[in-house]
Amino acid sequence: MDETLLEKRAVRKAKKGIKQRINWNVIKGQKQLIFMSVPLMLYIILFSYVPVWGWTMAFQDYKPARDFSQQKWVGFKHFEFLFNDDRFWRVLRNTLGMSLINLVLGFATAIILALLLNEIKKVLWKRMVQTISYLPHFLSWVIVTGIVATSLASDGIINDVLMRLHLINEPILWLSKGEYFWGVVGASHIWKEVGWSTIIYLAALASIDPALYEAAEIDGANRYRKMLNVTLPGMKSTIVILLIMSIGHIMDAGFEVQYLLGNGLIVDWSETIDIFVLKYGIAQGNYSLATAGGIFKTVVSITMLLLANWTAKRLGEERLL
Repeated sequence: MDETLLEKRAVRKAKKGIKQRINWNVIKGQKQLIFMSVPLMLYIILFSYVPVWGWTMAFQDYKPARDFSQQKWVGFKHFEFLFNDDRFWRVLRNTLGMSLINLVLGFATAIILALLLNEIKKVLWKRMVQTISYLPHFLSWVIVTGIVATSLASDGIINDVLMRLHLINEPILWLSKGEYFWGVVGASHIWKEVGWSTIIYLAALASIDPALYEAAEIDGANRYRKMLNVTLPGMKSTIVILLIMSIGHIMDAGFEVQYLLGNGLIVDWSETIDIFVLKYGIAQGNYSLATAGGIFKTVVSITMLLLANWTAKRLGEERLL
């Protein structure tokens, strides 16, 4: 018999076997797990899918006092307003700029900190460093922005240190110059979240087989070579998955830190899409415009997530979907 025919039959049987393993008997055997998942599924449907009905407001001149049947449908009027508004393109630039800074610096610092912590041999010292780096995560952005604003004031610790080191001759008004704002936001995010972001990387490091390090040491690898050829490859799948998830949040540059640290002098650099929606949509009662802005963010985020996942698949890496 032809070999190709045998191969096709083997593949057909394999597929048939897989289908047979997923049947009603299996589902009945897992009914406890299915019942346990029902509350979670109801929660997701209620709070993630039912509100999608509200997207219809983006295609209406929505008035809260009117019934749904009395709303005036205007098509893509509000989307056209967004794309023809110079303020929207400015806040889009700010959102993408700050989001990319948070993404790049956040990933780099979290991975570097995880690698450094992994090299600490004294458990007590390692735990102390971990605890100190985790603590800022539990502070609210209101407290963090207060600390940042105080530190960056003209008589704050940052200007004081720079002047004592003779790096500057006079205090810098950090929060009054737009070109500094993105860097301030990026540094604030790193300080607050870098310790928390290392947790999953440390978990990935703990799953690496110690025998790999022993084999590398026998081959003459030093500490840096083992980090480069054993540790980083062992973290690669985790890094790729987290990168895909982070790219899906590319339009979420933040709201609290920009809203609390921003002021009229740097409004052209501090406003994000969330602040734009609040200021020109919700605050002025233009809920249709606010909804259109939210839909734009969601569509871009989903597109970037799918694109990143497809790219990882093409490169043969781990993927989310």
